[in-house]
Order: sequence, then C-alpha cells, then structure tokens
Amino acid sequence: MKVLLVGSGGREHALAWKLRQADALTELHAAPGNPGIAALGSCHPVRAEDAEGLLGLARSLDIDLVVVGPEAPLVAGAAEELRHAGLAVFGPSAAAARIEGSKQFAKEIMRTAGVPTAESLAVARAPCVLKTDGLAAGKGVFVCTTPEELEAGLHEVSAFGDALVIEELLEGEEASVFALCDGERAIALPSSQDYKRIGDGDTGPNTGGMGSYSPFPLDVDEILELVHRPVLAKLAARDAPFIGTLYAGIMLTEHGPRVLEFNCRFGDPETQSVVARVDADDFLGALVAAAQGGLAHHEIAVSDDAAVTVVVAGADYPARGDIGSPIRGVEEAEATGALVFHAGTALHGDRLVTNGGRILNVTAMGETVAEARERAYRACELISFEGMRYRRDIALERGVRAVR
Repeated sequence: MKVLLVGSGGREHALAWKLRQADALTELHAAPGNPGIAALGSCHPVRAEDAEGLLGLARSLDIDLVVVGPEAPLVAGAAEELRHAGLAVFGPSAAAARIEGSKQFAKEIMRTAGVPTAESLAVARAPCVLKTDGLAAGKGVFVCTTPEELEAGLHEVSAFGDALVIEELLEGEEASVFALCDGERAIALPSSQDYKRIGDGDTGPNTGGMGSYSPFPLDVDEILELVHRPVLAKLAARDAPFIGTLYAGIMLTEHGPRVLEFNCRFGDPETQSVVARVDADDFLGALVAAAQGGLAHHEIAVSDDAAVTVVVAGADYPARGDIGSPIRGVEEAEATGALVFHAGTALHGDRLVTNGGRILNVTAMGETVAEARERAYRACELISFEGMRYRRDIALERGVRAVR
C-alpha cells in the first residue's frame, strides 16, 4: 500500500514513524514532510494547503491512501477535493471540519446533540474563558481569572479578527480522546493528557502544546458514547459525515465530563504519545477502513506500556519561532531508546537547524508513566541549541489542574 501523508510537523513525523512499521505499507510519501520524515520515506515540495498540487502528486504516485495531518487544509476543503477526485482520504470534508474551524458551530452541534459542554456567556466577566471562533494553532484561548487578565485577554483575542466566544471557566483535569471515524462509526485510541501552557505549573500563555502522556485514567468508551457518537450522528444528519479523527478535549469536572473543544485531526503533541502505544498494522488498517466507510469490525491493539512526550521549543515560543540555530545531540538522544520527532527543523546542507516554534518532540516509553517520563527527560538533556527550552513537569503529577 502506498500512503501519502500531508503535513510537516511533529504529529506527522509520529504518524509516519508508526505507518512505516505496518507490514502492508510498501511506499511512504509526505508533502511537504520534514527532515525526520525524510528518513522514513520520500518528501515532496508540495504545501499542505495546495489541494491541486496534492491531487497531482497523489495521481502521479498512484497513491492508495491520503492521510491529512494539519487542520488548516482540512478546514479549507483539501480532503473533499481529493475524495471527489476518487482518492481514499482519511480526513473530514470542509463541512465536517467546521467542528474545529468554528467554535460557534461546534457549540451549536453540541447543544442540539445533547453533549455536555462549558456554558456560553453573553458578557465577558472574570472568571471566564475567551476564545477566538476560528483556527488559532492552539493559541486562541485566554483564561481570565481576574479583571486584569480579562482586559489583556480581550486585547489579545481581538488580534485574531474572528468572532468572540465567551465561556464559563471550568475546573478539573483535562483529557484528550481521539476517535477514528468513518462517517457513522467510531473507535477510540488510547487516552492522553497534554499541557497547553508554556511554563511549569501551567503558567504563562497557551501554546500548541508543550508535552503529553498516555494513558490517562479515563474510560474512553464511555466518552465515545457520551460525546463522539452523538456528534457524529448530528453531523451525518446535516449531510456532513465526519471521516477522520474527531478529537475531543474533555474537562473532568465535579459535575461530570464537559467538552472544552473539538478538533478535526490528530492532536499535537498527544499523537506522539498515543501512536507509540498502538499496533502499526491495526492502525493503518483502521485508517484505510475509515476512509472507505467500513470501521465496523476493526479493533486496535494497545500496549500496556506508558508513553511521555516532552516538547523542546525555541526561546521566544509562543511569541515567535527560532530559525537557523544548529541542533546538536539528536542521535545521542535516540541512542537512549527515545524517539525524537521533528516538529520545526530544516537542513542547511548536512546540518540540522531550527525552523519553527516547537522544534522537537522527545517521546519515551516505560512500564509506568514515571519510568517513561524519566527516560524522556534523560534524552532531552542530550539535545541542545541556542535558547532551547522545555517544561520540566510534564507528567509529574496527576493532581487537579485548572486548565481552561
């Protein structure tokens, strides 16, 4: 089987790494890919948002399955263009991807489907949460516990230029639940938890994610029944069947689970921890089955081992990225048994350099979360570049964390 993976981040490197292990895979291609993915397959200089270019590439390579990683091309309709041209695609149409592309749309779907979520507020008063309605690469959420934070949040959210969504501030632990969907049916991947804030102790601004671990103590089948399946049914009833990964961010409050948000793709960096634990053949088979509308009899074997991922970022992330700083120690980190996924890297000649905000994702496994965590941080200590930073408390505690 020939697979074309669309995207260039750490999530896509993790997906490529897992797909490469599947017996049925004969060729792996990526557009545009990154230096890490290039070690696993062939990378092609086609942007993820270039649907016409992706179609031409897929046809020229006689691709059997296209897997679209990032949200922006999905919301723009890349998956449906490819699907209408006769390709098997794992990724939702633009109509279904609105579940992430518009938070107002997601709230409407949840309301009509009877899915518990944060209450919408008519007026912004602290404490509350401000969200930009559209895509914001994980940075469009502002938790406002004081009038000062509210004033700053209103200023920040206005810069996105989208409609404003105001919600009650929920407290509890946040979990991520991914479901592979074929338009009607859904199967769950292992649970995980990610860390959104830039600093230790969940301080500082929200980011695209600074680390994750799996498993998180949660009944994923219960969440599928409460959250994912009602939303799938409602989208299908609106002639927008969801084919792809429906990712629910769940807050476990004292009153039960509440949906914080939906995403229309694999989460990043949760994917790095989740795919480390799943069987490669089952995983590829499920992606193919979902794309073809036949998930009914598929299951995915999951390792009992835990996985922890630490994001290594540039000095000024999330305000700005880092470009051109030489990266050292990746091979040494991998020699410990850890996985090093490229998220924002480039090659200058034969030298690996920084090329983004989140630069690398270091993932390690162990019999326990604590063991996986120790191995991940041991590998992180071997990597260096100017201004490198990472949180030191990923998976350290499982106590109550007021996230957003």
